[in-house]
Amino acid sequence: MSDSDGKKTLGLTGGRPGSVKQSFSHGRTKNVVVETKRKRVVVAKPGAGKPVSPTTKSTSGNPAKRPAGISDAELERRMKALAAAKAREVEETAEREAEEKAREEERQRRREEAERKEREEREREEALKAKADEEERQKREAEEAAKRAAAAAAAPPEDTAAAPRSAKAAPKPAPERKTEREDRNRGAKARDDGGRRSGKLTLNQALSGGEGGRQRSMAAMKRKQERARQKAMGGQVEREKIVRDVQIPDMIVVSELANRMAERVADVVKSLMQMGMMVTQNQPIDAETAELIVEEFGHKAVRVSDADVEDVIKAEDDAPEDLSPRPPVITVMGHVDHGKTSILDAIRNAKVVSGEAGGITQHIGAYQVTTDQGAVLTFLDTPGHAAFTSMRSRGAQVTDIVVLVVAADDAVMPQTVEAIAHAKAAEVPMIVAINKCDLPAANPDKVRTDLLQHEVVVEAMSGEVQDVEVSAQTGQGLDELLEAIALQSEILELKANPDRAAEGAVIEAQLDIGRGPVATVLVQRGTLRQGDVFVVGEQYGKVRALINDKGERVQEAGPSVPVEVLGLNGTPEAGDVLNVVKTEAQAREIAEYREAAAKEKRAAAGAATTLEQLMAQAKEDESVSELPIVVKADVQGSAEAIVQAMEKIGNDEVRVRVLHSGVGAITESDIGLAEASGAPVIGFNVRANAPARNSANQKGVEIRYYSVIYDLVDDVKAAASGLLSAEIRETFIGYAEIREVFKVSGVGKVAGCLVTEGIARRSAGVRLLRDDVVIHEGTLKTLKRFKDEVAEVQSGQECGMAFEKYEDIRPGDVIEIFERQEVERKLD
Repeated sequence: MSDSDGKKTLGLTGGRPGSVKQSFSHGRTKNVVVETKRKRVVVAKPGAGKPVSPTTKSTSGNPAKRPAGISDAELERRMKALAAAKAREVEETAEREAEEKAREEERQRRREEAERKEREEREREEALKAKADEEERQKREAEEAAKRAAAAAAAPPEDTAAAPRSAKAAPKPAPERKTEREDRNRGAKARDDGGRRSGKLTLNQALSGGEGGRQRSMAAMKRKQERARQKAMGGQVEREKIVRDVQIPDMIVVSELANRMAERVADVVKSLMQMGMMVTQNQPIDAETAELIVEEFGHKAVRVSDADVEDVIKAEDDAPEDLSPRPPVITVMGHVDHGKTSILDAIRNAKVVSGEAGGITQHIGAYQVTTDQGAVLTFLDTPGHAAFTSMRSRGAQVTDIVVLVVAADDAVMPQTVEAIAHAKAAEVPMIVAINKCDLPAANPDKVRTDLLQHEVVVEAMSGEVQDVEVSAQTGQGLDELLEAIALQSEILELKANPDRAAEGAVIEAQLDIGRGPVATVLVQRGTLRQGDVFVVGEQYGKVRALINDKGERVQEAGPSVPVEVLGLNGTPEAGDVLNVVKTEAQAREIAEYREAAAKEKRAAAGAATTLEQLMAQAKEDESVSELPIVVKADVQGSAEAIVQAMEKIGNDEVRVRVLHSGVGAITESDIGLAEASGAPVIGFNVRANAPARNSANQKGVEIRYYSVIYDLVDDVKAAASGLLSAEIRETFIGYAEIREVFKVSGVGKVAGCLVTEGIARRSAGVRLLRDDVVIHEGTLKTLKRFKDEVAEVQSGQECGMAFEKYEDIRPGDVIEIFERQEVERKLD
């Protein structure tokens, strides 16, 4: 090689091959770095001093021993880095050796442990096998001795001389059989050694990939030896028949039936074909046929019903020692606008009533309150409108104490009487809270007197029902009301078992856009925890979150605690019972059974089964006008109340038909259903989403929004009244008597009449009476006074009348003159 000046710098022509990595100059000389396979060497041109390796130590006093162009500090830094790298390499090598040694010791320990366990297992198996062989040998010898004794007893008496010889010769075959047994055992052992491991499969054998399979169980070996013994004795080898209890539902698939009997599917299909049923293994058969098949195969049939899937949630009584005190559940009931929610607000120091549309509660609210004395109370606030009867009934069914709120200025009203009936039907104690006692028109004594008519005798009138005068506005009597509730709960001694599967009642349910189906559940027994699998009505799910009445997430809810449950697959019905089950498969099976049963029940309720019913239903549909509607509400209880209110609207001529009711926002599917049926969509505290609004505008579907149930019921009632046919009222305005009949050319017969009563009008309707019997009804063709056509004729005057398309008139007939008037009808 040569540099740029044409001078030779370095030539490698022999030895090991190398490559020039870098050249650097120092003064006039150039040094060349040559990399070989083992080390890196700096070669200098003649006159530049000896080549120095980077690993050569140098000091500031001896510059000839370090590479040219490198300062002392740089060389020192490089040397320190090289020393540190070597130290790290030594440390890493030591650590790797230590880890490898530890792993090797652990492997050795595990190997010894596995070998020890394998040895112990093999010894145990050999001992069991030897014991089984010994028992088998003793059993076989006993059977042979019994056979020899039986043969000796059955020998003829005259052959007494041959008996000793027979007795002496009898034991001779024993060694032969023993030899055969030993040969057979040796053969079996040889086969086992060649094709199967001895003992159970161990970890070492599995990891090492040892050949062979697992050994048969002792039971299988015994069965094999028994079959071999029977075959050697010339008997027929038959497996012992195992009789099973086979559960048979109402319908069962052939393959499933064969699995439950542990029989071959082909045999079951063959048996069915012999009975004349050409079925395959995937076809269902009825319970009677399945029972015949089970009995034919020698098993015992056990008939079960589809309803047996609910046996897993059967209620069990709790032991007295497992019960612990729980908070009471108090339901506030009464007439609308009597101050139920206001009293509860004053107790909770909240403002729930301000958020209610129209100032009335339209769904059940569940709250927990802690009193100044530390007592925990659970309150349920029920609506007072007449449409929410079922919601008040649910509140009374799950409550322990009913607080009946009656306004002191309004006395007992219809919903008050209904609340009293619900409390009596539920057999729960009642506390009367006389509200609005701060008003000038308040008269608490009148309330107490009115309650006597409904068999409610308060303590102020020597009864047993507690009564408290309260005022939600001023707070008067609220402490006394809480004391009365605490006293009543102490008398009841309310207890529940928290350490069991949870059971509760759905107070309210709704479909939340962000959270999905949400159910407000009052836990009655047990403890509901996050992650529990449950079934509620026709729905099921897994508790994804629990939210208390304050909006806080909790991990569990005990007895008498109201919580919102998230994680349902659908919106349940208000009033459904929630039960916690073990697995999601059980919950799904129960929910599917309930859904199918409810569908069948609805189909049976609306189906006509006979020809007479079909004809009557067709005639009814023709004579009754229907107003179809689609209802969507915010919560399930409100939807239920609206549907019940709609069913009460109508009479024999007009009725309201709810095509669909549900919870959540109005969607495009609701608009499609309404358009197909020509029905309006009613939204109660919900709104239509953007696609639904666009679809409604395109299809011309009317959407009406309501927030107060009063307005909804009134509007639907007015719309249904428009379907009523107008009432026709007849008003008699006069009578005329025919004195003479004239025949006029171009007109026909004309009656000469005298108006005897009232007035005769040209536009009115007329009836022809002969001997007080109506023989014709129609209109007048002409009404003349002398020769002039007139509009009406007064009483006492004569006139001429001609009937439209009727001429059978005679002197002495009476003409009845009347007018028809249409009157619009309204539903009550």
